[in-house]
Amino acid sequence: MGARCSRFGLCFWPSQIESNLNDLSCAENDDALPGFCEYSFDQLRAATSGFSSENIVSEHGEKAPNVVYRGKLDDDRVIAVKRFNKSAWPDSRQFLDEARAVGQLRNQRLANLIGCCCEGNERLLVAEFMPNETLSRHLFHWETQPMKWAMRLRVALYLAQALEYCSSKGRALYHDLNAYRVLFDQDGNPRLSCFGLMKNSRDGKSYSTNLAFTPPEYMRTGRISPESVVYSFGTLLLDLLSGKHIPPSHALDLIRGKNFLMLMDSCLEGHFSNDDGTELVRLASRCLQYELRERPNVKSLVIALTVLQKETEVPSHVLMGISHGNASSKEMSLSPFGEACSRSDLTAIHELLEKAGYKDDEGVANELSFQMWTSQIQETLNSKKRGDSAFRAKDFVTAIDCYTQFIDGGTMVSPTVFARRSLCYLMSDMPQEALGDAMQAQVVSPDWPTALYLQAAALFILGMENDAQETLRDGTSLESKKERT
Repeated sequence: MGARCSRFGLCFWPSQIESNLNDLSCAENDDALPGFCEYSFDQLRAATSGFSSENIVSEHGEKAPNVVYRGKLDDDRVIAVKRFNKSAWPDSRQFLDEARAVGQLRNQRLANLIGCCCEGNERLLVAEFMPNETLSRHLFHWETQPMKWAMRLRVALYLAQALEYCSSKGRALYHDLNAYRVLFDQDGNPRLSCFGLMKNSRDGKSYSTNLAFTPPEYMRTGRISPESVVYSFGTLLLDLLSGKHIPPSHALDLIRGKNFLMLMDSCLEGHFSNDDGTELVRLASRCLQYELRERPNVKSLVIALTVLQKETEVPSHVLMGISHGNASSKEMSLSPFGEACSRSDLTAIHELLEKAGYKDDEGVANELSFQMWTSQIQETLNSKKRGDSAFRAKDFVTAIDCYTQFIDGGTMVSPTVFARRSLCYLMSDMPQEALGDAMQAQVVSPDWPTALYLQAAALFILGMENDAQETLRDGTSLESKKERT
C-alpha cells in the first residue's frame, strides 16, 4: 500500500518502493493499438482540419521538407500524420511495402506506425501521437529545468532498446537518427519515431542533417549499415552528455586529450559521478569509431546502459518535470502553489515559498517571553537567518544544515522552516526526508494547505501517484475551506 495521510498529519508509507521501471526489457506488443490500416486522403484531411497550419507539430514548421501534423480520427484517437513532399516516394508500391512492413512493429519504445495513405501523388504516414515534444526541445531549448542526469541515462537506454527491438525484427537500419527523432509520450517516456525506419527520399539517401554528423562510410558510399546506426547513436550520446550538438570530430579530439569533462553539460555539475560520466563517454567514443568493426552492437549497448541507470523508481514524467494526470489536477482548481507541487516544479515551489516568507507562521510559531532571550535562543534564531539566506541563494545543502540546527534547538517551532527544509531535501534528491518534513509541518499547523501540497510533491517524486493525487485533493479542500471562512 502507498502512503496514507490522516487529517492530523499522521502518515505511513512502505519501506520499499516498487520500481516503476520493471519493464526495462520493454513489452513487445501494445494491445491498445489498432492493427496497421490504410486511410483515405479525405480521412486524414478531415483529421487534421484540412492540414491546417495550426496543427503542424514539425519542429521546422511549414519549412520542413515533410511536414508532421497533429490530427484526431473519428474515434477520437489522436494521431501524428506525416505528409511527404510530392517527389519523396514516386514508386507507390515501394512506399506501401515499406509502410506495411514498419507497421507490423509494435513496441513500447517506439512511436508506432498505425497506418498510411497512398493516393495519386499523396504519400502520408500515420503514427501514435506523442504529446511531450522532442529530445531536441528538452535538451537544447529547455525553459523551466535542464534534463536531469538520471533521465539522460534513461533516454539512452530506451533508445538502445528500441534499436535492439527493430534489429531483432529485421529492421536494423534507421535513417537520420538524431534528437528530433526522439519523442516523449504522455508518461514522459522517450520513444523512437517510426518514421526513421523508412527511407526518406527518392534515391534512398539516409541523412538530411549537417554532414559533420553523418557516419564516415556514408560520406564514401552513400549507403548505411547497422554499424552506421550505432555511429548516429554515438552522436546522440554526445548530445545527452553535453546538452549541445557537438560535431563528433571535435568531441573525439577532447576525449583523446582526456578533456572529456569539457564535454559535460555545465547544468549537470555535481549531479553525476565521474565513473558514470567516464563510462558514457567511453560508450560514445566506441560508437564513433571510424572502422565499422570497432563499433559495438546495439545488444551490448543495452547491457552497458542498463547497469548505469539511476533513480529507477522515479517515473519519467517526474524526472522531466512534465505534468501528469492533468484532468484530475485541473478539476481540483489548484492554487499556484498546489499547481507547482502537482508538476513537481521545484523551481516554482522555491519561488513561491520565498515570496510567502513567514506569514503563515503567525499564530502558530511559539512566542518567546523576555526571560527566554538567552544566548542559546539568539544562536537558534541566527541559525534560521543563515538558513533563510542560503535558501534565498539556492544553496540547499547549507540551508538544510542551518534549518536542522534551528529545529534541533527545540526552543521554537516553525511550520515554514519544516516546509523550506522539505523543499531543500527535494532539491537534493532526498524525497523520503522531504515527505517527513512536510508531515511535520502539518503536525505543527494542521490547517495549512502548503504542508499537504509539499507532501504531494514528495509522493509524486517517490512514484506514489494515487497517494499524491489524494493528498492534492485534501490540500485543495483545506484551501477552499479557508477561503470560505
